[in-house]
Amino acid sequence: MVRYQQWSLLMATIVLLVFAIAGCGGNPQTGAPSQPAQSEASSQPTQAQETEKQNVRVIQHAMGTTEVKGTPARVVTLFQGATDAALALGVKPVGAVESWIEQPWYLYIRDKMDGVTNLGSENQPNLEAIVSLHPDLIIASKTRHEAIYAQLSAIAPTVMTEEVHLWKDTLRLTAEALNKKDEEEKFLAEWAKKVADFKEKMGDQLKLEAGIVDFRPDHARIVYTGFSALVLDELGIARPATQKGEEWGVKLTSKENIPQMDADIIFDQTSTTRDDGRLDLRKEWTGHPLWKNLRAVKNNRVFEVDTAVWNNGSGPLAAVEMLEDLYDIYGLK
Repeated sequence: MVRYQQWSLLMATIVLLVFAIAGCGGNPQTGAPSQPAQSEASSQPTQAQETEKQNVRVIQHAMGTTEVKGTPARVVTLFQGATDAALALGVKPVGAVESWIEQPWYLYIRDKMDGVTNLGSENQPNLEAIVSLHPDLIIASKTRHEAIYAQLSAIAPTVMTEEVHLWKDTLRLTAEALNKKDEEEKFLAEWAKKVADFKEKMGDQLKLEAGIVDFRPDHARIVYTGFSALVLDELGIARPATQKGEEWGVKLTSKENIPQMDADIIFDQTSTTRDDGRLDLRKEWTGHPLWKNLRAVKNNRVFEVDTAVWNNGSGPLAAVEMLEDLYDIYGLK
């Protein structure tokens, strides 16, 4: 009897174990997935994560590389060409450094700058003001801001051009960082048409050698490689061989050097709004007999041009304004 009871108890235990094991297996179609399956699912990135990852772009620039997400909406520009380039691409900065003259903004872009925060000097922008704007992109230049690159990068993703006057480089980097490459291509296509039209209408006038001068308080300059020189070169306008070079230009400190300015046409980009003595120096030099002996002076072909456009702006919109000036100067339609 005892042996029978022991046998019955053993069988009951085996049956319970079988049902328990079956229950643990669960129904693979209706039951909850096992723990390993849950771990595998949680390791897969969500669609939102994948989209965000795809929207991150790595921008190469003068200081290295910077990751920029999506299409920045709150951009800060820390040199004149970057402000100009952003506007050309249809983006108004939330903050920008003030212009060198015609403060706070150059007249040629002022109608596009309503509501933009003035961040002070290009050489020393107001970092606290930048922080307060909560930018999602900062565009700066190594020439001006290399020393504060780390501080700027701590505020927002920051990209830097190598120089401030190379307007096509500025436009390229600005467009890439702002995710506006289509707008850049459209602008450059229109620019190429304008350049081709100008060259066609200029004809033999392109052979006339043009020089660029700029009077300062204590010296005069002949410009070799500045913004205006780059535009003239692209337009095919000849320049004196002695007024070209790798350097930005040359300083003339003695009126005896006036003959070095000789050219068929002279563009005078001296700033006329600064009361610092440069206009007095220009009056003194242009009254000298050596000045009056220059080809351009003898032929009444010295043209005063807007320094904000021809020198300071250094952006795509300034290039268009400069081209329009040249249509007028050369009498083209």
